[in-house]
Amino acid sequence: MTYELDILSIKTLTHNVKRFRISKPNNYIFIPGQATNVAINKPGWRDKKRAFTITSLPDDESLELIIKIYPEHNGVTKALNDLRPGNQLLLEEPWGKLTYKGPGLFIAGGTGITPFLAIFRMLEQQNKLEKIKLLYANKTSKDIIQENELSILLEERVQFILTNEDKSEYKKAYLDLDFLRHKIQNKQQYFYVCGPAEMTKHIRQYLKTMAVEEHFIILDDQ
Repeated sequence: MTYELDILSIKTLTHNVKRFRISKPNNYIFIPGQATNVAINKPGWRDKKRAFTITSLPDDESLELIIKIYPEHNGVTKALNDLRPGNQLLLEEPWGKLTYKGPGLFIAGGTGITPFLAIFRMLEQQNKLEKIKLLYANKTSKDIIQENELSILLEERVQFILTNEDKSEYKKAYLDLDFLRHKIQNKQQYFYVCGPAEMTKHIRQYLKTMAVEEHFIILDDQ
């Protein structure tokens, strides 16, 4: 089923990321971590669907989408960047298996943080965040999405990693095998991985090299 939904508000979160709050259909049921296909309700755009994570919680009054804008691509996100409150988006039913299975280590790159945001918000409501840790990698500090919220939610259990910038308050590193070996002692826990496809592929292989059992590895492409 496809829903025609009004954009209620738009807020700039970083230099290239925006948060869209949109109206919520009755009985729209999803699990934190799931995504939906989105299109713009305008001529020429209705069949151009893209997948975005729902970052709000199921009992929120509106839906939230956090979207990275790629103006150089001249595609859907560039068109989204031109929208205003009152315009409409087309949403389909939610889908995706990147949902919470149990305590563990979350590894995110860039906008791969979005399903984890929804999961962390859910766990905060349930008072179950104490056994959660996050490694969150970006190119520079200006690329970090919801840094303040993540710091409040996870406190010392989040480490912000930068690959292209050296700043004292962040860790400059790459999410390679050596880095993960130093970070991971407990292999009998869940490992949630979400980010660019190449990153996800490599981290899955690193975890398997470290003898992490397959059922503990939760990927965004499953």
